[in-house]
Formats: sequence, C-alpha cells, structure tokens
Amino acid sequence: MIALGIDPGTRRVGYGIVEALAGNNVRLIDAGILDVPGPTDMDAMEQIKKGVDALIKKHKPDVMAVEKLFFSKNQTTGIAVAQARGVILLAAKEKSLKVKEYTPNQVKIGVTGYGSADKKAVLKMVRLILGEPNLDVIDDASDALALAILSTGDRLLDSE
Repeated sequence: MIALGIDPGTRRVGYGIVEALAGNNVRLIDAGILDVPGPTDMDAMEQIKKGVDALIKKHKPDVMAVEKLFFSKNQTTGIAVAQARGVILLAAKEKSLKVKEYTPNQVKIGVTGYGSADKKAVLKMVRLILGEPNLDVIDDASDALALAILSTGDRLLDSE
C-alpha cells in the first residue's frame, strides 16, 4: 500500500509518500514541499490543487492522510488553511482516494508516543521508522511523512 501524507498550508504544503511493507515496515518513496506561489489566495488554491493532483498521478497512492485543522489564535490563518485543506480533500475525492484524518496530537502520539512532542522529536522518529537517519526535510514534510506512516497501519496509539 502506498500512502500520501499532506500537511496543509496556505503557501507551503508538506507532502510525504511511503509504502507499507511486510512486517509493519515502511519505506520512504518521496517527501518535500509544494511551494505555492501566487499573488492571491485563489491563485494559491489553484496551485495547491495542481500540485496535489500531480503527486497523486505520479505516485498512485492508495490512501491520503491529511492533518485535521485545529483552531489557532489567528483565525484568519485558520480560515486560509481550511480553504487549502478543502482543495486537498477535493483532489482526493476526485481520484476516489480513501482519506484518513489525524489531529496534530494524534500524529505526535502515533509516531513518538508523546502528545506534546516537538517538531524535532517527530522528525527523529520519522527517520527511525523509515530507516533514513540522514533524511533532511523541513517540518512540514516530516509532519506529512508522519501522517503517511500513521495511515499505513495500526501505529496510532489511543489518544486525545
């Protein structure tokens, strides 16, 4: 099974693609950032959709894992991320992809065992799980990889 994890953002979308192997092992396929240039939010949404469509076409995932939106102090940013998330979910729906959604806390617990883990701890565990000690990605991509890893099996611990 191939899983595509997406960490939604307004001008930068993290993605991670993994393959589930025998014995609860997971192999890294790809990870990175979709930079979303565009003078307006509408242009950015169009770029996000095109970028996610291209990832789906290239890697043919069986499932997409997307981070659930949590309300931040800045409601304007939250609304923009919600719009980006909607575009991402639409891309999955159009390709009939199964979608799994996780809160940030579930992601942290699922890969580190600790709901208050920081970004460095998540990256450290993603490297360990994937057997990629030199994996060099920014936070958005490591979060997306964590999402993809969770969606490949029963790695999610009881949380929330």
